[in-house]
Amino acid sequence: MKAKYAPYLFLLPAVALLIIFKLYPIILGLKNSLYAPGFVTGNETFAGLDNYVFLFTDSVFWNSVYVTLFLNLFINPIQIALAFLLAILLNSKLKGIRFFRSINIIPITVSLPIACVLWSIMLNPEQGVVNSILVALGQPQQPFLTSKDQALWVIMAIATWKGVGYWAIFLLAGLQEVPSSLYEAANIDGAGKWQQFSNVTFPLMKRPLTFVIVADTVTNFLLFAPMYILTKGGPENSTNVLMAESFNSAFVYSDPGRASAIVILLLLIILVIIGIQFRLLRSKV
Repeated sequence: MKAKYAPYLFLLPAVALLIIFKLYPIILGLKNSLYAPGFVTGNETFAGLDNYVFLFTDSVFWNSVYVTLFLNLFINPIQIALAFLLAILLNSKLKGIRFFRSINIIPITVSLPIACVLWSIMLNPEQGVVNSILVALGQPQQPFLTSKDQALWVIMAIATWKGVGYWAIFLLAGLQEVPSSLYEAANIDGAGKWQQFSNVTFPLMKRPLTFVIVADTVTNFLLFAPMYILTKGGPENSTNVLMAESFNSAFVYSDPGRASAIVILLLLIILVIIGIQFRLLRSKV
């Protein structure tokens, strides 16, 4: 009888942590989204779905939705493609590849807040080293993070610099699991490099790729630190993603109900997109 329940006992700590740190915050956020701050009485009042109704008529919220989707539309495929190419390079047998693998770890070891501070110094419009290099090359100085047309793209570049090496490690592990005998058989059959990639490598990389696609999507939808540290959601709300708007609602406007409603809607958007990804990849995994 004890042996029958032993697996569940081993799973119990993990399940407890999942409930405490994942499920409970979601339930708490859903509850908070149904309340509005009582600025007169000082106590929260039950508002039902008023927070959600207000969001759907709020232009600032819809701008945050647009910025979030726009960012993810570009950054996800760029990061995954670069990570895949980097993993293939790291898996090669080129001279000095071990040194290059070590260099690849450097962006991963730097925390995102510190990386943002360093990049803000280098991208300073007046004294930054990047503009100094551009001027030395005969190019005009760029506003970078102070421009509403460039700020979001600069944040994408910083997040890509930080994340590509990390995702490449997972893909590199997948590449190293591909049996070398399959490549030997493909060589005997006269398959070229591209044929080996399309018929051997890529089909066996679909599971690692699926994990990276889903994990990268979630990470970028929750991306917040660069916006908070570098731009505060500006200029002109051009980098004001949903996570930044939720933070402002809670800690700047003192409206935790609106902040919780934004987080719940963001969670639903993520679940829908991940569901679509799994459906598209299910028959191929």
